[in-house]
Amino acid sequence: MVDVSTQIDIDRPRDAVAAYASDPDNATAWYVKIKSVEWRTPKPLQVGSKLAFVAQFLGRTLEYTYEVREMIPGERFVMATAQGPFPMETTYAWEDTTSGGTRMTLRNRGEPAGFSKLVAPVMAGAMQRANAKDLERLKKILEAAP
Repeated sequence: MVDVSTQIDIDRPRDAVAAYASDPDNATAWYVKIKSVEWRTPKPLQVGSKLAFVAQFLGRTLEYTYEVREMIPGERFVMATAQGPFPMETTYAWEDTTSGGTRMTLRNRGEPAGFSKLVAPVMAGAMQRANAKDLERLKKILEAAP
């Protein structure tokens, strides 16, 4: 099992951070590895919505479709995919900080199969580094916003 969790504090209100981060149309702006997102179901975003992602990770192009599993505005957002060699669940969680900002947690977990199982420890480390960079990018975007 790969389970990677990364946190960052962002000096913006929780609702603003959650609204921006959970909007799939913003994913390519703050996720370095995500190259495109295509809606497979009609907007608006809701439980059951499906989104096709294309990403570059560890030198490979990955295509996968996430399904939204849980949405609690301003608190928690969960997407999961079941296809491919590395089924993954991605969870965003937000909480207020004592300074009036937001602590965002980005968690990816999944059970690799086949070849992916052999490289899972390397993948976990690469995911941790990528998630930290992505959250830093998100922080920079949101803290620069008016």
